[in-house]
Amino acid sequence: MPLLSRRTFIGSTLAGLAAAPLLGAEPVAAPLPKVRDNPAFQPDKLFLTWQRDPTTTMTVQWIGTVGETADTNVYYTDNVEGTWLGQATATKPYPRTDFKVFRNELTDLKPGTRYAFRIGTDSPVYWFQTMPAKATDTITFVSGGDCGIDQHAINNNIQAAKQDPMFAFIGGDLGYDNGRSVEVSLAFIRNYSKHMIGRDGRLIPMLACLGNHEVDGGYSDSREKATFFYPLFDGLYTDTGYATLDFGDYLSLVVLDSGHTSPIEGAQADWLEAQLKERKDHPHVISAYHVPSYPSHRNFVGANGEDGTGSASRRAWVPLFEKYRVPAVLEHHDHTFKRTKPLLNGLAHDNGVLYLGDGSWGKLRIPKTPEELPYLARSNGSYHMSLHRMEGDQRFHLALDEFGRVMDVCRTGQRTSV
Repeated sequence: MPLLSRRTFIGSTLAGLAAAPLLGAEPVAAPLPKVRDNPAFQPDKLFLTWQRDPTTTMTVQWIGTVGETADTNVYYTDNVEGTWLGQATATKPYPRTDFKVFRNELTDLKPGTRYAFRIGTDSPVYWFQTMPAKATDTITFVSGGDCGIDQHAINNNIQAAKQDPMFAFIGGDLGYDNGRSVEVSLAFIRNYSKHMIGRDGRLIPMLACLGNHEVDGGYSDSREKATFFYPLFDGLYTDTGYATLDFGDYLSLVVLDSGHTSPIEGAQADWLEAQLKERKDHPHVISAYHVPSYPSHRNFVGANGEDGTGSASRRAWVPLFEKYRVPAVLEHHDHTFKRTKPLLNGLAHDNGVLYLGDGSWGKLRIPKTPEELPYLARSNGSYHMSLHRMEGDQRFHLALDEFGRVMDVCRTGQRTSV
């Protein structure tokens, strides 16, 4: 997994970067919704996400109140001059408020296709694009975590959108609502809705996982304690805090719950092995979760030799990443930038797994150095997000700070069996 020079990466790849379901009625043909000069309904907490295969589906979701608009159907088309399809929107409560979650999963879409959509007859026209059927073209996405709602988080939203990723993955601790503050939970969604828009006006879908600051109590709690997270993301996480999202047959994002509402060991570890075994020959299998197995700020070993940060996942998950040839793992929680050396059995090895993190989209701590933690290759105490680019069987990983400056570049290839 050789390190690329910044000059090489920028010259060769950066220019190319320069991205239980609630079902309504079956889609029905509808006339073109009337376009108004000043749309009366412009939801400020609208975002896109996925529950199933992103090559053929898209979930339109917003938080609002009943009666804001008379027509909550979603109308969509791949040809604005042709026939639009209309589909009913389902609703569910948004806890501790009078708000509702409005969700509409669009299915049977064409891969790699640009769609227009509107909410009823009084909203603007929005755009999204389905993921391609095959990875014949470059695939890009951004990742990061530990966002918050202050100006640093907004700066990284803006920088992330400038990269025109196909989607964004937020690795927990979205707004820091702690399962208690509805105002914070709404502010995070409002910020994302406002800023995570591609340069061509395309809405950038969001995938997310649980962090301790989504849960009232942080760890080892019930789903109900993740007060505002599951009402938004239970389309993907139907029964547990972990799930796999397959993008056709070329990318699998295996998302884990680092002990917030699902135990790390036991059932989740067994599930993880089954998921990785089934996908061991897929070209791109990336795992992601909140609390790092290889921390960059917190202690690897606890006081008096007790378990340190990530001990449980090092026991239960890391051997599976190594066994099933996972090339890269996305970690968060420590509020730093880090890149480990490729690791096998905790030691640097050319055939090892790369761990990238550590969650400084909007929060910062002082990282330990590679001299202090020999498994680290790089660390930095700057706000950042990561841009991932997949080409063939190669992955390029670029870290950018909140002002768009390149902090780090590396490449991962296919690992061989251990």
